[in-house]
Formats: sequence, structure tokens, C-alpha cells
Amino acid sequence: MIGAVRAVFALSRALGPARASAAGGWILRKLGPLTPQQRIARDNLAAAFPDRSAAERAAILDQAWDSLGRTAGEYAHLATLFDYDAENPDPNGRIEVSGIEHFEALRDDGRPGIIFSAHLANWELPAICAQRYGLEATAVFRPPNDPAVAAVIHEIRSGTMGGLAASMRGAAFSMHGVLEAGGHLGMLVDQHFTRGVVIDFLGRPALANPVLAKFARRFDCPVHGVRVIRLPGHRFRLELTPPLDLPRDAAGEIDVDGAVQAMARVVEGWVREHPGQWLWMHRRWRPAMVAQALALKAKAKAQQGSLNDK
Repeated sequence: MIGAVRAVFALSRALGPARASAAGGWILRKLGPLTPQQRIARDNLAAAFPDRSAAERAAILDQAWDSLGRTAGEYAHLATLFDYDAENPDPNGRIEVSGIEHFEALRDDGRPGIIFSAHLANWELPAICAQRYGLEATAVFRPPNDPAVAAVIHEIRSGTMGGLAASMRGAAFSMHGVLEAGGHLGMLVDQHFTRGVVIDFLGRPALANPVLAKFARRFDCPVHGVRVIRLPGHRFRLELTPPLDLPRDAAGEIDVDGAVQAMARVVEGWVREHPGQWLWMHRRWRPAMVAQALALKAKAKAQQGSLNDK
């Protein structure tokens, strides 16, 4: 199987970045609607944009399949795709960066830092940007389910990015170690997390991973958001936000639930601005799990209240 995967990546490299991207987009625009994920994405869009017509939502979904296919086609070219030079920006280059001063501040302030992102456009590019600018950063990632694909993608990531940490059991210990050593963590935060906290996302309750918020509270470090926007002509813009002003509790410490919601609000704004570049095909909203999480939280609160009354 891994031989077949390598053959596909070799074909992609032979096509060159622009043609490989276009081919990937064309393939998924044709094949994506034939998969079960088409219904998931269609339902997600209907719930997120009830005021838009069916034709408008269908156009967004077509763009989303195209963007996902292009991202797949671009994997073989990640080593050469990022061509931005802050000292001598090329107006005709593939990459433009907004907020490079924040990258540099994170690199030079001698403190740990956190960067969150989302599955928008080619979401692999921020980790490459950090590595190119000497920002000591570890990207937390979820390996693909297919072992052959996972192996090849890991090879590509290892050659283009800084540190890598798989999001599996025990990952929180290595993530803590990165921050404790003054490093930086980068993580995608826009997918369902079963053991997460309940947030509002695009008008519906969802479960989100609180780990970055917990680390922000523990280390009281800057938290930035970074997104990628796919531009015409096989170009990209990376945008790094200023540090977020996260909500704090009465003791002055970062409020975990409030911080998770604040990050989600930033991502929500990104998605609403470029809905055709987000990954609508996953089950982001799971009402039964949300209800269970809320019930457990209410039970724990009641139990705590009983203990306080004793």
C-alpha cells in the first residue's frame, strides 16, 4: 500500500505545485459528492447558514471540496511551496504574510507561546512559516487513519517543519514539556473533541478541546491565532493575529472555558469570511455528546454544592 501512496506523491511532484493542486481540486469536486461526507457537509452548511439559498450552500460545498483536493495535491510540494522572504518580499511569490511581526515577537520574547489554527485552505503552511523564521515550535497533529498515508505525510512534515507531536494518549505531557522549556505549541482547534468543553460555534453547541486554554492558564503565555487564505493564482496569505485578550477569573487567572470560547469565536469569524475554504465534511456538531457533557457538568456542580453545604 505504501508503494501506491508513494507513486501518487511522485506523480504529484512531476505535475508541479500548480497543476498538482488543480488536479487534486478537480478530482475531489467530482468524487467528494459521491461520499457519505457530502451529506454531513450539506447538513452542516444548512445549519450554519439557514439564510442562504440551497444553490449558495451548494456552491460553498463545491469550493470546499476543491480546496480540500488542492491541499491534498500540494502535500508533495510543501518543501518548496513556502517562498516568502520577510527581508525581500516578492509581490509575485506564492506566499504573502500578514502579522510577521508577531512571529518575530514570539521568537524573540524568551517566553513560551501558543498558536491555534483551523482547517482552512492549506493548513500546513503556518508550521513551515514558523520553522523558516526560527520560531521554536511544535505542531500538534492527528495522524491520518491510513498507516501508509500517515507514513508518507510524516516524512514530508518532518522535512519541512519544526517539532511534531501526535495528538494521542500522553501527548499532554510532551506538550507541557515544550512550553516548560520556553517553546511554542501550534494546534488545530476546530474539530470535535469528545472530552471537551461545550462552546457555541456557528450558532450551535459543540465540544472543543480545552488543552491549549489549560496551558495558557498554567503558563500565562501569549495566545495567537493563525489562518491561511487561499488566493487566486495558486497563492496564499498567512495571517497571524495579535495576542488574544483572554477572559480571566476573579483571581486574575485565565478562565479555561472562556478562553476556549474566545478561540472558537476567532475561528468562527474566519469560517464565515471564507466558508468555501473550511473542512465542512467532519461531524463537528454532535448533539447527543453535547447533552451528555452538559449533564455531567451539572451533576458535578450539584455535587460540589452539596459538599460546600456540609
